[in-house]
Amino acid sequence: MFEKYFHWRWLIYILVFGFWSFWLLQQRVDSFDRYIVDDCLSDIKGQRPMVLVLGAAVQKNYQLSPIFADRLDTAIELYEAALVKKILVSGDHGDELYDEVNAAKNYLLAKGVPASDIFLDHAGFDTYDSLYRAKSIFAADAFLIVTQDFHLSRALFIAQRLDLQAWGCRADKRFYADAEHLKYREWLASVKAWLDVNLRSKPSFGGASFDLSGDGQMTWDEFN
Repeated sequence: MFEKYFHWRWLIYILVFGFWSFWLLQQRVDSFDRYIVDDCLSDIKGQRPMVLVLGAAVQKNYQLSPIFADRLDTAIELYEAALVKKILVSGDHGDELYDEVNAAKNYLLAKGVPASDIFLDHAGFDTYDSLYRAKSIFAADAFLIVTQDFHLSRALFIAQRLDLQAWGCRADKRFYADAEHLKYREWLASVKAWLDVNLRSKPSFGGASFDLSGDGQMTWDEFN
């Protein structure tokens, strides 16, 4: 009887410690919302080299999800306000049949963004990879990040831990049907982010370096 009680007591301790650690971690990640700019179009002073647009889901025929379209529209607003020089889209282009970055490229071109100012990172398979590669592949160290509010704190946590001077711009332009699910998903994603930055994980792929002051079409490929 004593052994059974002892076993369950320690199990409860472990569970409580786990939940407490998880809560502290989430508070730590959430604290990086201090790097979110309330109104980027009004409050950003000076011009940044680029804005990083984090990828999101696309459907067949390059149809953008509302979340992705809003991120791109926010980046366009920053570009047209001359607050950034270039737009870097980082997303999943794992194969020819699924391609976030070229879908984004076509959208930006249709909105009038010059081809030379559109850079694509085809191996931004998650937020950590996107930010790591922004530094290692594109030599970026100071830029704006565009994504929705639920995602920004984690992105900025990763950026700051990678010694990047990044500021966040919200892309929330409407109600998103799966918003609650995405918030819950962020809790687990925060654990992965903490592990990645502390273990100094390497991204899935390396690659050639590109100069953000050059022509973005160098980063395009044959799948369009």
